[in-house]
Amino acid sequence: MSKRVDKNAGDIQPTPLADALSRRYLNYALSTIMSRSLPDVRDGMKPVHRRLLFSMRQMRLDPDQGYKKSARVVGDVIGRFHPHGDQAVYDTLVRLAQDFSVRFPLVDGQGNFGSIDGDNAAAFRYTEARMTAVAMALLDGIDDDAVDFRPTYDGEDEEPTVLPANFPNLLANGASGIAVGMATNIPPHNAGEICVALAHLLKTPNASIEKLVSLMPGPDLPTGGILTESRESVVEAYRTGRGSMRIRARWEVEQLPRGQYQITVTEIPYQVQKSRLVERIAELLLAKKLVLLGDVRDESAEDIRLVLEPRNRNVEPEILMESLFKLTDLETRIGLNMNVLDADQTPRVMSLREVLQAFIDHRHVVLERRATFRLGKIADRLEILGGYKIVYLHLDEVIRIVREEDEPKAVLMSTWDLTENQADAILNMRLRSLRRLEEIAITKEIDGLEAEQKDLKGLLKSDKRRDEALAAEFKEIRAKFGEKTDLGRRRTEIADAPVEIDVPLEATIEREPVTVVCSDKGWVRSLRGHGLETADLKYKEGDKPRFFIEMETTDKLLVFATNGRFYTIGADRLPGGRGHGEPLKLMLDMGNDVEILTLMVHAAGAVILVASDDGRGFLISQDDLVAQTRGGRQILNVKGDVEALRAVPAVGDHIAVIGENRKMLIFPVAELPTMGRGRGVRLQNYAQGGLADVRIFTLKEGLTVKTGGKYRTFSADDLKDWIGKRAQAGRLPPVGFPRTSRFGDLD
Repeated sequence: MSKRVDKNAGDIQPTPLADALSRRYLNYALSTIMSRSLPDVRDGMKPVHRRLLFSMRQMRLDPDQGYKKSARVVGDVIGRFHPHGDQAVYDTLVRLAQDFSVRFPLVDGQGNFGSIDGDNAAAFRYTEARMTAVAMALLDGIDDDAVDFRPTYDGEDEEPTVLPANFPNLLANGASGIAVGMATNIPPHNAGEICVALAHLLKTPNASIEKLVSLMPGPDLPTGGILTESRESVVEAYRTGRGSMRIRARWEVEQLPRGQYQITVTEIPYQVQKSRLVERIAELLLAKKLVLLGDVRDESAEDIRLVLEPRNRNVEPEILMESLFKLTDLETRIGLNMNVLDADQTPRVMSLREVLQAFIDHRHVVLERRATFRLGKIADRLEILGGYKIVYLHLDEVIRIVREEDEPKAVLMSTWDLTENQADAILNMRLRSLRRLEEIAITKEIDGLEAEQKDLKGLLKSDKRRDEALAAEFKEIRAKFGEKTDLGRRRTEIADAPVEIDVPLEATIEREPVTVVCSDKGWVRSLRGHGLETADLKYKEGDKPRFFIEMETTDKLLVFATNGRFYTIGADRLPGGRGHGEPLKLMLDMGNDVEILTLMVHAAGAVILVASDDGRGFLISQDDLVAQTRGGRQILNVKGDVEALRAVPAVGDHIAVIGENRKMLIFPVAELPTMGRGRGVRLQNYAQGGLADVRIFTLKEGLTVKTGGKYRTFSADDLKDWIGKRAQAGRLPPVGFPRTSRFGDLD
């Protein structure tokens, strides 16, 4: 049977699937990194931004020209330069026009371009756009061979690989993006401060990060706010190119009649939607999470004005705002990740000095290329003017040759040794150009061009002169867009790290008495009030009551488990009293093989004893038990078959321990160390078995135990034969001690 061959199949080569996928995914990753997600350090732009501005320039949408429909701009961009969806391009145009999204807008929009409340812009058929002065600065010199061009996606046109960027756009407007395996996030900065830092780095190439940060002390965000990060953290973030900074809303107190007041928020953190912020505050208010707040109103017009009314005039404004900072986006953290494409299109994280130096290097290249381009234009013009000068020196002969010769161009070239360009220029001269005044003007123009030529050659030969030219550029940018202009004035205040204000839990949670009920199988619920009748409570089939703890909704519940971990949960987070509750293990990320030993209310400064079933233990402050995550905090180290056994309050001066071998030992509390975590020290020595129970008591008051449903107290005299040193074996307990080898719970 003959084998069929597909003539259209081409050269088919077998390739392992893993290799084929790897190559294709790598190509996709490189495309995402270089063409979509990371900005170029030189002009601070991604391809879509660059193509958008270049297209608008070709459409002559200068700031002094009229607006054109955004639909025309988007169509031109996707048709000639950027073969992607129209919505993606329009979203880019919209963002570049939003003064609350970019610090120095590159697009001057007319129409509905969205709002800080998160409202979307109108469709592109309804809006109009043109470029701003900042965008023109980014394109300045693009016709002077300042940058390289490459063919567009269809090969019918050309586009710039980078913009000349006579404006520090990367730092001034920032950038954000997520690529494959990497991301970038650069907040906006003040253009005037950037120019000062650039000028200093130009003069002092080895300038320290500390000095540069003193010149541009932090982000300058479009929506203002207050930067409240410590100087050390800010410097370190700019040194490494990675970090985060805390931004707070700007607020002030407005006094009202009869001693009342209200708080007015006038600036909110960057990239926070005002409407969502108000909704979040209202949700917390209804959930009784902001008990110090009475009401919130949005009275914003063009400016932001959020009014916060305290519950009563006795509430301290600072404490009220601190509670809001902790629970809402009135305080946020903005990330700094200066991951960019360098001049060689290699992605890497740069420090502040490297980013500034990359911009200086780019401007050096642009300056040299523009100077070289201008020298070429001057040489061409001088060549033409040299031909014109021949005309005026031999005017009659030139006229005769033009009138009488069959090949005047060749004769002109041979007679006065002219170039072809000069001969063409002479033949194309108009009669009115032969005036005497024109001859004088040509001579003057030649002198001016020769002087400019000499100056440009000197510029190209002198590093010092190029640095001086760049310094003058930075000074001009600062004068045009710097802190003394309405656009460039600093909006984000630089403040010291705030003093930590201890916000009482009552400021975020309404204090109410509750009784926590936990069953034997670990189902927990919270009942309102104290002194409740718990006998009628219902439990799941096969379950029974175990813990009843009276506490407040502002308290923390500590849970000790057999794995030696302490878990923490706020009483306000426990489920209500309806039904059987919820499994405490799931609420706290406990394993199924872990059992709950003890529940207790966290008491600041209180000390407890923790012990394992192998007879080891130590004292620890309850302040060291609080866990910040659902996974709990490892306190008592156990391994193998050893498990945690007890956690008892350290109230008293002596410790009583009894083993599974029914031997009891009493020793002073002072012999037990206080630790932060660990295995602990030996409490009692056993030939076999382990620890059965432990209790701390006051020797003078005696040791009370529960036996047969009754309580019995052994006095100090009764116990003197059992008092010894820690880690001794002990002896059988006195007559009348419970046969269970347990001290029993005390009501």
